[in-house]
Amino acid sequence: MKAFSEMTPGDYQALGLKAGLEIHQQLLTQKKLFCRCPAGRYSHVYDAEILRHMRPTLSELGEYDGTALMEYKTKKEIIYQINHETVCTYEMDDTPPFEINRQALDIALEIAIQLKYKLVSEIHIARKQYLDGSIPTGFQRTTIVGIDGWIPYKDRKIGLIQLGLEEDACREVSDFGHERVYLTDRLGMPLIEMVTRPEMLTPQEVADVANILRWSVRSTGKVRRGIGAARQDVNVSIEGGTRVEIKGVYRIPLIPLLIYNEALRQSAFLNIRAELHRRGIQKNNLEFRSAEVTQILSNSQWDPIRMALQRNEEVHCVNLKGFLGILSFPTQTGKVFSKEISDRVRVIACLSRLPNILTSESTEETVESYAWNKIRKTVNAEARDALILVWGSKPDIKTAIQEIVIRAREATIGVPNETRQALVDGTNGFERILPGPDRMYPDTDLPPIEITEEHIQSLEKHVPPPFWEREKRYNRAGVPEHLIIRIAISSRARFFEKCIDKYDLKPARIANIIFEKTLAWSRRGLPVHQITEDTWDTLFKYAEKHPAILEAIDVILKQFMENEADSLEQILEQYTKKRIEPVKVKDEIIKLIGSGNTSVKADIHSESKIMGSLMNNFRGYIAGREVRKMLEMVLQENAG
Repeated sequence: MKAFSEMTPGDYQALGLKAGLEIHQQLLTQKKLFCRCPAGRYSHVYDAEILRHMRPTLSELGEYDGTALMEYKTKKEIIYQINHETVCTYEMDDTPPFEINRQALDIALEIAIQLKYKLVSEIHIARKQYLDGSIPTGFQRTTIVGIDGWIPYKDRKIGLIQLGLEEDACREVSDFGHERVYLTDRLGMPLIEMVTRPEMLTPQEVADVANILRWSVRSTGKVRRGIGAARQDVNVSIEGGTRVEIKGVYRIPLIPLLIYNEALRQSAFLNIRAELHRRGIQKNNLEFRSAEVTQILSNSQWDPIRMALQRNEEVHCVNLKGFLGILSFPTQTGKVFSKEISDRVRVIACLSRLPNILTSESTEETVESYAWNKIRKTVNAEARDALILVWGSKPDIKTAIQEIVIRAREATIGVPNETRQALVDGTNGFERILPGPDRMYPDTDLPPIEITEEHIQSLEKHVPPPFWEREKRYNRAGVPEHLIIRIAISSRARFFEKCIDKYDLKPARIANIIFEKTLAWSRRGLPVHQITEDTWDTLFKYAEKHPAILEAIDVILKQFMENEADSLEQILEQYTKKRIEPVKVKDEIIKLIGSGNTSVKADIHSESKIMGSLMNNFRGYIAGREVRKMLEMVLQENAG
């Protein structure tokens, strides 16, 4: 494949790229979804810790989910740090759930209406297994609110498969070895999940659609904002590959590079598979040998192995027959196939210290050559074989060897179905096997909830226009381009629309004052919270009759915010009752330029300086354009 910067839409089409999104967004509610604990209170302070071990349960059809089985292999100890103000016995699975938070359900329904989903007539709660420990019960309560929605993009529609409402999970504090620690303050907060169809044609289109969905839900004013309030997962596949989910994309601008690297990775795996098949290595005839080689390396000076031996760990070697060159085959930017194996060993065997493996294809100076020769004899290695050293405790080594062989066998098949973690450099790393349908089963603790037509009609009254309709309207109204999105997703968007409908003032001027001036005043430390919708109404009512006062807006509202007058009307009256006669302005111009001075007109800087002096005297009382017209007239008279 070409470099990321050189890829074109045609290149991605040739790859058969398919990409979709899962957008998770916290809702702005007072309480959590299935209990009455407060939502949105974050703190690193905790009052107690609970230790749990997770194990899989059978699905409704008597099957175990592959992800659950994988997590069970890790034998993790899960520690929950609990603050009594944000967690109750429900989250710890010691109390049945409360009835679903109707405020959260209504917000989810409103968003579904805005995004053109077909709403369900009855809400059914299901359980989704999560054995990574992120939810203490081992499952997440979730439900579907709407299906088959859409958003406009370019000249087509992007389909939205479903919108779900579910509980948020814990925040991970640390994960090392067999211990994983979580904070529970985020646990149980209402969260919606929007899933798109894989209809985006390039990585940039995926980022664009992610922004449209993010802006759309924010335009309701009923979702949380800030770090962690919204999270994106990206689903990627190419022709011949399989769906891979990249989780935890924390920045939308990172999406295109993540998709590129995943497409590169899948393309590499297809090439690896083809090469292994050319060598006659298939899933069913893959050969390997393993042996303990601790004694051979007892005098090794390579730090990772030397320190492992100091911890009384064992070193084993796995010989992958016929794999020469495969372990060093490039997969992602700056990564090779052996990193895939290292990730599996880190996640499933819990060998968290890196490096956790060493291959015979390493180009760095590591284990001495005489030791490698002895190891090769021990595992009966031939010239076309590839060797992997791995070290750890006896139980972990057993799991690690199994995972090395599993990953090598998967290489003969192609691209494994996986959930992968988004990394800050635009690459990704193994997180877990991709979950399947066996992780879902009905929740018997909660009854179905009917969604009546009357209730939907009552909610429709509160649904704002879709983001893209606002965007078109603001464009037509002449709102500056850099303000359009900011206004459309603002909680003040409806008030802005009311103002441009009600007052005979330029929408661009109203937008500048409400959204840019207030930001500037806030940065200067002024108490902008004192400016209410009534304040704006009063100001714009006066400005309709006396537009010049808008040119003194900084002075007027600074006076108001600093309580230099009893009311805003009192300040505005000072400007509207004082009449400035044109002759007074003309006299002041003549005084500034001096009688007969013709050099000013040719000097734009002098002219601007004079205009500034004039506006300091007359700003707010007479429109700047009128002052400018009189200045030009006087200059022409003097020039003549």
